[in-house]
Amino acid sequence: MTTALTSLPAVAGPVYVPGDEGFADEVFAWNFATTHEPLAVVGATCAEDVAATVRWAGTLGLPVWVQATGHGAVRPARGGVLVTTGRMTEVSVDPAARRARAAAGARWSQVVEAAAPHGLAPLNGSSTQVGVVGYTLGGGTGPLGRKYGFAADHVRSIEIVTADGALRTIDADHEADLFWAVRGGKGNFGIVTAIEFDLFEVPGFVGGGIYFPVSHVAEVLHAYRDWSAGLPEEMSTSVALLRLPDLPMLPPPLRGAYVAHLRVFFLGGEDECARLLAPMREAAPAVIDDIQSLPYAAIDAVHRDPTDPMPTRERGVLLGELTAETVERVLAAAGPQVNVPIPMVELRQLGGAFARTPAVPNAVSGRGAAYSLFVIGIGEPGLQPVVDAVTERILAVDTVPGGLINFSGGADVESILANWTAADRDRLLRVKRSYDPTNVFSSGQALIA
Repeated sequence: MTTALTSLPAVAGPVYVPGDEGFADEVFAWNFATTHEPLAVVGATCAEDVAATVRWAGTLGLPVWVQATGHGAVRPARGGVLVTTGRMTEVSVDPAARRARAAAGARWSQVVEAAAPHGLAPLNGSSTQVGVVGYTLGGGTGPLGRKYGFAADHVRSIEIVTADGALRTIDADHEADLFWAVRGGKGNFGIVTAIEFDLFEVPGFVGGGIYFPVSHVAEVLHAYRDWSAGLPEEMSTSVALLRLPDLPMLPPPLRGAYVAHLRVFFLGGEDECARLLAPMREAAPAVIDDIQSLPYAAIDAVHRDPTDPMPTRERGVLLGELTAETVERVLAAAGPQVNVPIPMVELRQLGGAFARTPAVPNAVSGRGAAYSLFVIGIGEPGLQPVVDAVTERILAVDTVPGGLINFSGGADVESILANWTAADRDRLLRVKRSYDPTNVFSSGQALIA
């Protein structure tokens, strides 16, 4: 097998097997709690590299995995062939059509940078360091979502390599079932090599974060419960309980602190934003309040997600409403009075356009929920049992059916399939069996074990 693995023809990118110099760097994931152990890894440089790799793996009967940035690496690639797309970073913007095209390895930061000079913005997530494709295929819940919906709702076309090694361009009029399934079904149907999607006129916003001290986290969460329910779609918010490390790059008031972090994004003026924020500012004194007018290119200032690789273990659920009982359960399981390896517990408001069916329907799950409850734990091996147990306690609240696939973590196949209605689940499985009957692709959140 080793001889066959090193004989991949007609590929411009590098090919490594275990023991080769460069193998470890090529398989490394941003979430390094997940360690990939493939039989070979191919550093694709173009769609043709991806297609050739899939055809070659097919001749050997090997499964194929794919990784761009590794932010969403929740299941290790063991055996088979890992395709890395980090070299495929081309991004183009058509300002007249208000569309962008991104290759498989592009990050949202590239799209934001390319679109900003035209007063346009994509439906990126809380961090622009995340890859465009994986985020979008899982739905994509970003700061513009309450106004415009999931990122997957505004995909125009997709270039994808399917299990037979064919490179296809699919859209609403070409292989519509596959186009429906890929937008929400994530990486189960092939390797997406490029994606075309809409941009929106958003030259700037008012937003940032307000950090509240440990002594007032309960008041802040209860105030958020009452306050957020009446917000307009132009405002997107979340609140997170953060256990921050004692690091010099953090402002002194936040080093080693436990805080409640209110994140705010508003498509409107400063005065209106201040009026809307008044109840939260009155709920508790702030440690830091950096709400201000910003260009869209500064979108990372809202969540201030970590940029360095780290080991994480994560999971989320959806809520039909945010009740006082849910807040109390979260505080009891992860409040400042307990010492748990959970750096973040987030409540994120959904609703608005997230609940609306898009013009071209897709397989995005979780549509219609009011909030998401999301937990990130430290993913170091010795802590995983503790993290899992605490996460279960935090998420033991009244939930609604469905879930956000990007927030499902390493859930098993049965749990993943439960995110969809019976009709959508059956349709996804039919598409899977049609395009990938032998389950060549099982990366990310798998539909078939």
